[in-house]
Amino acid sequence: MPVATLTSKGQVTIPVSVRNALGIDTGDRIDFVQTEDGAFTIVAATLPVTTLKGLLGKASQTVSIDEMNETIARKGASAG
Repeated sequence: MPVATLTSKGQVTIPVSVRNALGIDTGDRIDFVQTEDGAFTIVAATLPVTTLKGLLGKASQTVSIDEMNETIARKGASAG
């Protein structure tokens, strides 16, 4: 299993085997996506967003756009 060390500046050198597997190179961006169990998955930001499908598992409930908008408005109003 590839291992990396965090520097005092918060930097990590991603091992070559991981960079190759992700298809990333110097200057590419990566996303750290937190999964349901609290772990993180590293995803190359150069990949299409469709590669994220299913990463977080199935939703516990579905809501309509209207319900989302109502909740956003209510929470925004209560935030002050």
